Amino acid sequence: MGFLSLAIVVWLAAMAAWYLISKYFKSSDADKIKQRLTGLGKARKKTKQSKTGEQSIINAQQSGNKFAQLLVEKYQMGPKIQLFLEQAGLRWSPARLVHLCIMAFGAVFAFAWVILPVPKALAFVIGLAAAPTPFLYVWFQRRSRLRKFEAIFPETLEFISRSMRAGHAFSVSLEMIYREFAEPVSGEFRRTFEEGNLGLPIEVALQGLAKRVPSLDVHFFVSAVLLQKRTGGNLAEILDKLAYVIRERFKLRGRIRAVSAHGKMTATTLSCIPIAVAVLMFYTNPTYVKFFFEDDVGNIMLAAGIGLQVIGYLIMKKIVNIEV
Repeated sequence: MGFLSLAIVVWLAAMAAWYLISKYFKSSDADKIKQRLTGLGKARKKTKQSKTGEQSIINAQQSGNKFAQLLVEKYQMGPKIQLFLEQAGLRWSPARLVHLCIMAFGAVFAFAWVILPVPKALAFVIGLAAAPTPFLYVWFQRRSRLRKFEAIFPETLEFISRSMRAGHAFSVSLEMIYREFAEPVSGEFRRTFEEGNLGLPIEVALQGLAKRVPSLDVHFFVSAVLLQKRTGGNLAEILDKLAYVIRERFKLRGRIRAVSAHGKMTATTLSCIPIAVAVLMFYTNPTYVKFFFEDDVGNIMLAAGIGLQVIGYLIMKKIVNIEV
């Protein structure tokens, strides 16, 4: 018990030291950014600024997570992670997300190594399983944001159609969406309008919208607008028909969800039964359960059982998941 208390104290001290050091470096980086933005100390550090003038503000903000930044640059994950974060609506840097994953792995691995009665190799596996937790959070945020976007998108198309019939230009209609609709529709269309207003071709701005919002409805909208610009036609009528098709797809999707609800409930129940039995056995007969954690054969059986359980759940979910 003394070793356990000492290990916890050492771990807490290391976390506190890391927090203080990172806070110090972040505060110094923030002071440098303020000096660059406000121009303070320009006369005193004219020579130094001439050498480091090409350093961007973004790099200065990312310098707090240098190890994570090195990983991102080495494996060239920056653009993909940045797009993933933009789709989730989070103003994080790729290095910050990787840094959070490393922190999750270290914290859970130390907890399993010191406190949980599991083998050391299994503690490492538990740490690896906890490492993607920040990615899962971003993924859930992304899915929730895309669902909100899809729910408001038909009304947005009808608004653009009515605005164009009233005599407004297409770009002006995009600007009006920011004042009339809520997030995430307003933010995405405002960004598209500002990109076009600052000189970017409207085709490229719309393609960027389709890239940030990976929805089939948005791709239809972008394709319709680009096709109308090349060949001509009544864009307002096209958007009205597209909004009608999207609403009908929503109705069909709701019917399919109602029909497949029983299958999803069955899959969840069958997946939870082994977990409930394992918990009951742990409290009623702990010596029998310890075989799966202390014996090598038990570890293999436990890993195989968890793997087969996950595979079975994924198969059942694939059966009841019907795309429209």
